[in-house]
Amino acid sequence: MPETLHTSTFQSELDRIAGETGRYLEDLLDRHLAGGAPARLGDAMRHALLGGGKRVRPFLVVQSARLFGVTEEKALPAAASLECLHTYSLVHDDLPAMDDDDMRRGRPTVHVAFDEATAILVGDALLTLAFETLSDPSTDSDPGTRSALTFALAKAAGTNGMVGGQALDLAAEGEALPIDEVLRLQAMKTGALFRFACEAGAILGRADGAHRTALIRYGTALGQAFQLADDLLDQEGDAAAAGKAVAKDAERGKATLVALLGVETAKTRLDEIVGEAENALELFGEEAGTLRAAARFVARRNA
Repeated sequence: MPETLHTSTFQSELDRIAGETGRYLEDLLDRHLAGGAPARLGDAMRHALLGGGKRVRPFLVVQSARLFGVTEEKALPAAASLECLHTYSLVHDDLPAMDDDDMRRGRPTVHVAFDEATAILVGDALLTLAFETLSDPSTDSDPGTRSALTFALAKAAGTNGMVGGQALDLAAEGEALPIDEVLRLQAMKTGALFRFACEAGAILGRADGAHRTALIRYGTALGQAFQLADDLLDQEGDAAAAGKAVAKDAERGKATLVALLGVETAKTRLDEIVGEAENALELFGEEAGTLRAAARFVARRNA
């Protein structure tokens, strides 16, 4: 794709890969649940995983891998694994013991549509399905590549990544954190999976150290941009467009950059981060046009 993408062209590509990811996930669940899984658990897993969403993280896996000549078909298993893990985190985050949300992607959350116990089990099942899929020989013929993917996702998802970030987020409610602590929290809770999404493409493509590092830098900046845009959306967004409740961060005293910087300064910082993400892709030249467009999309989304 060219260096400069028209917004509608990028959106079409995002939607197309979201559709391909959704079809892959539906087939994955069909095969997985055919082994005799309890019907209610299976229904709840489908509710969580097939309930829409932009599929930004799978998109990043596919597009990052494409830089190294990896086909979409070859990248989809890793992309689907990441989406399973991301969805598990949403199901658990929505629980009353955590963020206590009733709506997700414009639909009732799993604990509302089913019950809390089932929601916990759905999260557990999707987490394990992520690693089952990632380590499957059909994901990549090279055991070393599968091992590298599994290791990278485990680090991104665990105590020093997403789970640790969620723990910090819960502990920080009502606390006045300095900016560096907010950045650390967000880099773990949100940024870790974005970094993995981009690094996964490099792993699948057997990239050298310089190219892999460049994608990690890009993913790091993109994660910051996504979280800051999400915080702005919570501050200024519309619940119907977002598909979830808004204005909850201030209500719960959550630590965000918007609360610390103010809306206008936060918007300026968001533009700076998008620039950092785009600069990280310099090594790839025009081939990274779609990823540059992804950084701009993340910053300007309204849902």
